[in-house]
Amino acid sequence: MMETIRIETDARGVAHLWLARPDRHNALSAQMIRELTQAAQALGADPAVRVVVLAAEGRSFCAGGDLGWMQEQMRADAGTRREGARDLAMMLNALNTLPKPLIGRVQGNAFGGGIGLLSVCDVAIAVPQARFGLTETRLGLIPATIGPYVLARMGEAAARRVFISARLFGADEAVRLNLLAGLADVPALDAAVEGEILPYLSCAPGAVAAAKRLARRLGPPIGPAEIKASIQALVDVWEGDEAPEGIAAFFDRRKPRWQSG
Repeated sequence: MMETIRIETDARGVAHLWLARPDRHNALSAQMIRELTQAAQALGADPAVRVVVLAAEGRSFCAGGDLGWMQEQMRADAGTRREGARDLAMMLNALNTLPKPLIGRVQGNAFGGGIGLLSVCDVAIAVPQARFGLTETRLGLIPATIGPYVLARMGEAAARRVFISARLFGADEAVRLNLLAGLADVPALDAAVEGEILPYLSCAPGAVAAAKRLARRLGPPIGPAEIKASIQALVDVWEGDEAPEGIAAFFDRRKPRWQSG
């Protein structure tokens, strides 16, 4: 039984995949990573499912990686660290290669790994109040396993505006960066998502899956080499000295040693 996510599928074959850790701002724990991978595999293999909506409970869409989980990875042996990084990378890959349209319903803030989740959606709609940010470098981390998808979504030039600095940005800028397809006020969010769903229900499911595969093949490469490089990049920062300091400072409610002012 899933504990960190839930799935609801209607009679049309529209599945809502809900992130269900609202008390933790839907941060990506080891369990949630595993369950999202399993859900992507199950939904992808289910012929009754036509469209998948990635949604979230609570105030936040996804606060990124669970910092407690990251602490555990940094304290673990090298093999365990690599396996944890690989689990995260393969979860993103499973969602990115889902042979069904994946629509993001963004009712709140998305940071770090939450940006990665949006980047593997085919289209994402957010409320205007939502805030976004690749906040990893503030903690001595880097947007590693999400990197291939963020770069593919935004393009390198646009991504570098937010990929390095950890600055927060608003929904309007997220649209300009191509992270979001559009905005809808809270009362209109579900209608806007429904507007994205409906065209797919008139399309041949096999043709939709084939078109999505072709788009991925012709777009920026995200294959084994890129995924392997992203895993190694995450392991490297976990094994460095900045990430332990940054995460310890967060839990100690103090500034890390590199922050001035």
